[in-house]
Formats: sequence, C-alpha cells, structure tokens
Amino acid sequence: MFLSQLTIKNFRQFGAADPLFSIEFREGVTALVGENDAGKTAVIDAIRHALTTRDMEFMRVQPEDFHIRTDGQQATEITIRARLSGLTDGEKGAFAEYLTYEGAEVALYVHWFARRLSETPGSRRWVDITVRSGPAGEGPPFDATVRQLLATAYLRPLRDAEREMSPGRGSRLSQILNNFPEIKKGQPFDPTSPPADAAQAANLSLSGLSDYLRHLVDQHEGIGGAQKAINTDYLAHLSLAGEALHGRISFAEGGTDTARLRQILERLELDLLAGPDGRSRGTYGLGSNNLLFMACELLLLGKEPDGLPLLLIEEPEAHLHPQRQLRLMEFLEAAAEPLAEGTRRQVQVIVTSHSPNLTSKIPLQNLVLLHRRGAYSMAEGHTHLSKSDYRFLQRFLDVTKANLFFARGLIVVEGDGEALLVPTLARLIGRDLTQHGVSIVNVGGTGLRRYARILQRQDPAKGVFAIPTACLADMDVMPDCAPRILELVTDDADPKWTSPRRKWRIKREFGATPADRQAGLQAKRVRLSEGDGQNVRTFVADEWTLEYDLAFAGLAEEVYIAAVLAANDDPLNDDKKTHADVKAAAKLDYAALVVQAAGDREVLCSHVYEMFSSKRASKSIAGQHLAELLSEQARTGEIDGAWLSARLPAYIREAVAFATTSLAPAVVPLAPTA
Repeated sequence: MFLSQLTIKNFRQFGAADPLFSIEFREGVTALVGENDAGKTAVIDAIRHALTTRDMEFMRVQPEDFHIRTDGQQATEITIRARLSGLTDGEKGAFAEYLTYEGAEVALYVHWFARRLSETPGSRRWVDITVRSGPAGEGPPFDATVRQLLATAYLRPLRDAEREMSPGRGSRLSQILNNFPEIKKGQPFDPTSPPADAAQAANLSLSGLSDYLRHLVDQHEGIGGAQKAINTDYLAHLSLAGEALHGRISFAEGGTDTARLRQILERLELDLLAGPDGRSRGTYGLGSNNLLFMACELLLLGKEPDGLPLLLIEEPEAHLHPQRQLRLMEFLEAAAEPLAEGTRRQVQVIVTSHSPNLTSKIPLQNLVLLHRRGAYSMAEGHTHLSKSDYRFLQRFLDVTKANLFFARGLIVVEGDGEALLVPTLARLIGRDLTQHGVSIVNVGGTGLRRYARILQRQDPAKGVFAIPTACLADMDVMPDCAPRILELVTDDADPKWTSPRRKWRIKREFGATPADRQAGLQAKRVRLSEGDGQNVRTFVADEWTLEYDLAFAGLAEEVYIAAVLAANDDPLNDDKKTHADVKAAAKLDYAALVVQAAGDREVLCSHVYEMFSSKRASKSIAGQHLAELLSEQARTGEIDGAWLSARLPAYIREAVAFATTSLAPAVVPLAPTA
C-alpha cells in the first residue's frame, strides 16, 4: 500500500480554483523541489493532517491554514483527500468497509474535512474536523484504530535527532522499538529456576531480563545490607504498636507487562559507535545523529507487518555535508526498492528539498517541481524530454545545473565564458540576476536544447512553467575574412576549403547575393530556435560567437584587453607583471590593429578573436577579466549602464531582459502525474 494521490482545497496557498491542486506520487522516492513558499511544506502538512503521524503529535488547525483568496476573503472549509493504492489482500481485508472499487483497481480514500465554526480559535470548538472514506467523503468515518494503521513516519526540518533518540518518557526510540516485532519475543523469568549462564539469560524477554536483574539486585550484598539497615535501625523504631513499617529497595517500575516493557524501552538510548568493535567515539554532530534517526524510522517501516510504510522527510539535507547528502539519497533509494518477500517491506519516501546537491542525485523522473501553486512531474510523458534526453541528463545533470529547479528565471549558456560574464553584464545594465532570482545553467557546449526541454510540458493545456528560460546559442558563422586571419586557410585555392573535416562556415556560403545570404542566415537562426515554445526562447548570436559579437557590437578594445590579460594570467598571479603594464601594452597593440583594419569592423574583430583561436587566451579567464574590467570602469564612473547597454549585442540584451521579466502562468495547472 502506498500514497498515490493527494488533492488539496482551501489549505494555505492552495485555493478552490477548478481544477484543484493535485499531485500523484511514486511507490519509491518522490522529491518535492522548488523555491521558498512554493507549497512543499503545505503538501507534507496536508498528508500529516489526513493520515496522522506515528509520533501521535497533535496537529492543531490554525486560522492561517484556511486559504485567503486574492479578494481578501478567507475560506471557511478545508478539504484534503488522500488516495492509497496497491493494497495487498491482507490490507484489503483490514480496510474492507472503507474501500472504493474503481473497475479492476481497489483504492482506499481518506477524506479529511475541516469546517470553521467560530472566528475565535480560543473558543471550545472553533473548528469541526471529520475524516471519512470514499472519494467524496461519502463512505463511513474512520475509527481511531484504523487511522493508526495509516499513520506516517515524519521527520521535521531542523530536527533534534539527539533528543529524539534520548531516553525518557514517550521517547521516539521507545516508540520505534515497541513496534518492532522481535522486541516482545523471549521467555519470562522464573525465580525458582534462574538462568545458569549467559546463553540461558539471552533467551529471556526484555521483561524477563528486567525481572532477572531485579532478582540479582535483591541478592546483592550492598542492597541487602542497606535494606536491612533501613528496616531494623530506622523503620522498626518509627512503627506504632500493631503496625510494622517495612521498606524494599527495588526498580521503579510496575504495572502490566505492557507498561513494564514500555518503561524498559524508555530507559534505552541509541548512540553511534566508532566502529563495529563497539568503541564509543563520544559526542557526534547533528548530521550523524540525523542519519541514525532516519535509519531507525526506516527500520521500523520495513519490519512492521502492517500499516502504511510511508516516511515523510522535510529537508533531509539538514546538517549534512554534500558527500553525506549524496550517500543519504542512495540509501533512501535503496530503502524504497522492492525486495524479496519475507525480508522487509518496500518503503515509500517523500522528501522536500532546497538542495541542488541532493536534487542532482535523485533521478529526474522522481522529481516533482512545485511552482505557482501547481505540481509538475518530471517523469516521462509529462515533459518534452525523450528517453535519450533522460539518459543524457542522468549523466550530466550535476549540482550546478540542478539549481534550475529553484530559480524564477533561467539563462542556459554553452560555455564558461558566458557563465562568468553574463551575470556581470546583467548587473551593470540594471538587471541583476541574483535580485531577480535568475540562475545561469552552463551546459558545457553540449545539450543546450536537452536542458531547455526539462521546463517544457508535454500537454500545455495542463499548465506551463512561468519560468522564463533564455537559451544563448552561438551563430557559429565566421565573417568571410576570418579564415585567413585565423590561419585556417592560406588562400581561396587552399584544399582545406573542400576538406570533409572542415567544421566552420563563412557568410558567403549562405548565398551568392546579400539578400540570399541574409535569408540563409535567417534560416539557420530559425533552425537553432526550433525547440522554442511555452516560456523557453533561444537567443542566437547576431554574428558568430560571444567574444566576436561583443567586439563587433562595440566592446572590441575591452575584449582585446581582457584577452591579453588572460594570456598573461599566470605572470599576473605570480606578480611578475602588473595589470597596469599589461593593459597599457594591450591598448597600444589594439591601436595598431585598428590601423591595420583600415575601418573594416569584421577584420578588426577577427583579429581580436584571433587571441582565442590561437589558444593564447582562455575564453573563461578572459570572461573573468572582462567582467572585472567593466565593473571597475563602472565603479570609477568611466562607463554607466546606458553606455554598456548600447554596446552589447542585441541577443544578450534581449535574453537578459526576457529572463528577468516575471511571467504570469499561461493557464491554471491541472493535476500532474509523478
């Protein structure tokens, strides 16, 4: 049995708009991701209300739980519906009167309904809550014992795992152990025939061991002597005629066998050891204790013969360093895998996370992105991704790229140069990406379109992401003069022109006349943008590639100086040269290039780009130097945003403007499938 669907109406940020917010879950691990206030915690709390939790913590409905509409009116009713699927024959028998038969499938619906009776939460009954079965709550109400079988295990964010595992009345460890089937096995203690050795003692139950220990304590010389002294030296002298006060030193436990077992378990604590040899390492940190806590909860869920094996974890990355996060995700996935019958049950795990590190480890198909009060599954059939895209992204969707799931806007770039430079350019023209919640995703030259398709829905009628996604693509067409300047060919008769290995093209190859050439280049731009749609747009370089286009648009001198600085990066870092000297020499060399170009901008910018083509300068290092150069000029007042904006390639300006513009949802999202 597993939670397959959750539908919410008028709970916190989820209102009553038709269709209602609905989310479907997988049998194994499902990760809810998205920016703050997207509704991740609301989903978890809705599950807790509908199904309750194993720690039996009472969740009080608060006034702010009732949805407030845009017109300021607050709802008076909340409906949460959980659908449970995959019931075994035994579970069907246990819930027989509550089941719903849907063709060949049998489901169990939990319909949680809260109605506001008073405006004063402090009144005796300000809210009325009913929990019934059936898709619309038309079935019989659940009794307390049945609801306990549906209780989930819940780990709150920023949890104090050390306290949860500590001994004490009602400790979580005692609750876990009390539900562990093997904990109650063993023989009772017979005082007329005490164990002869440790092997016989090991056959006793926990209650039997406690009785055996009491028996041994009673026989202890020190305890016996103290007890005798109390009785003979004190109580005997304090007794009145006809009464005999008599004391006994014993363990403070009693009552029924169940109560005694609970008292024993409440004295136990769980500690981490340095290794299997049993050596204690002392105090562990929050992260290690949290791993211990999760292991205990999964142990109980996997070993219990009945009940709902569902674990809810908010922010499992809390207190864990990145490598631990990755290990934890592998562990949770393994715990959620189906196993051979008789070993342990398959556990369903639902996590919420803000961690790109953790998100990059979770298979894309197991992610559900919460955005603008909608839930969007990343599973096959719900995105534009093909099977090969999923395989590709499984290999290359790393930590830095996984931040796309937490952004309000995206700029997808092909290289390090763009990744380093675009944020600075955006900030200097008044479009700070950080302030707008825009992330840069650097795909490293491959898979630009694959990453864009993550945020495109297979059926737009069910809702699209209001996340503007700008893809920056190089035109990759040289000016006619570039091959000779870059020494790719010597002249028009060079056989390299017809070589099948030639991967570069020049403008004149796109048409004999200027009009034909323009049409051919435009056709290429259209091909590069073929995957556009919904809120994904491709912005193609106006001329060739980023560095050339920056120079061509008006930053030729700045790009050249940055390239020279990049070529001298090691001597600069080793203090063998100064920035001032390198810049001064670069300006002189650039002035000579201007004279050599004789007013031909394509020739000048091709000579500037030759710094990168010849491998003298790294594009990424040059991008960093150019960002620092422009920032310094802006700080000293040499340039301003208007000056820079007028000298940026149009496609850069347009991409930044698009990514930093807040979009309204095109349609209200329908229920997705995870």
